[in-house]
Amino acid sequence: MRKLISIIILAFTVSALSAQPNNLMKDAERYYTANDFANAIKTYESILKQGFESSELYFNLGNSYYKNNEIAKSVLNYERAKLLAPNDEDIQFNLDLVNQFVVDKISPMPRFIVTKWWQSLINMNSADGWGRISLIFFIIMLIAAAGYIFASSVSLKKTSFIAAIVLFAFCAFSFGFGSTQKTKISNRKGAVIFSSTVTVKSSPDESGTDLFVIHEGLKVEVKEVLSGWCNIKIADGSSGWVKQSTLEKI
Repeated sequence: MRKLISIIILAFTVSALSAQPNNLMKDAERYYTANDFANAIKTYESILKQGFESSELYFNLGNSYYKNNEIAKSVLNYERAKLLAPNDEDIQFNLDLVNQFVVDKISPMPRFIVTKWWQSLINMNSADGWGRISLIFFIIMLIAAAGYIFASSVSLKKTSFIAAIVLFAFCAFSFGFGSTQKTKISNRKGAVIFSSTVTVKSSPDESGTDLFVIHEGLKVEVKEVLSGWCNIKIADGSSGWVKQSTLEKI
C-alpha cells in the first residue's frame, strides 16, 4: 500500500513539474502579445533557469530581446535555437534579420564546395531527428536481415542481403550525423560579443598588440580559454585574444 501511495505521489509530482514550464510558456506568450517584452523575457529566462531548453524557447526569447532592442542577447538566443534546430527556416530568417543591426559585416572565408555540401547535409536535421532516422533504418535493416536468413529462394536472399548492407550504411551515416550534431551542442565553441566595442589583442594580456576592433552582437568561435582571456576566430579567419567577460558562450 505504501509503495502504491509513493508511486501516485511521484506521478503527480512529475505531472506538476512538466506542467509548470508549459504554464510559464503561456504566460510569456501573453506578455509578448501585450508588448510587455520585459516580463516576457523574465518569464522565458525563469524557464531556462529550471533546466528546460528547446529551440522554441530560445526562438521566443530571441524575439523578445529583439523587440526590447537588445540585439546581442537576441543574436545569442537565435544562435542557441539554431544549434538545437539547424534546419529551421524561421530561426535562420530572424537571425539574418537581427544580424543586419550588428555593426561588423564580416565576409566569411570561402569553403570547399564538398565541405559546404557535407555540412548542409548534416544540418538537414537535429541530433534527435537523425537519431530517429537512424533507428528507423536499423529496424528495417533487421527486417531485411531476417529476410536473408529465412528466405527460401536464392534471388530473395541476394536482394535481402544487398538491402541490409545499404540500410546499414544509411543507419551508420544517420548515426554519425546525429553524433556530430550532439557534439556541437555538448561542446559549444560559438560565442557572441556582449561589449559595445572590443579590441582584439595579439596575446592574452593588456600589453598585447591591438589587432582589430569588433562590436556587440558579432558571433565568434572560441578556440582557447586562458586565464580569463579567450582566443577567438571570426568568420573571415582573423583571430586574436579578448577578455572572457566581453562575450557569452552560445
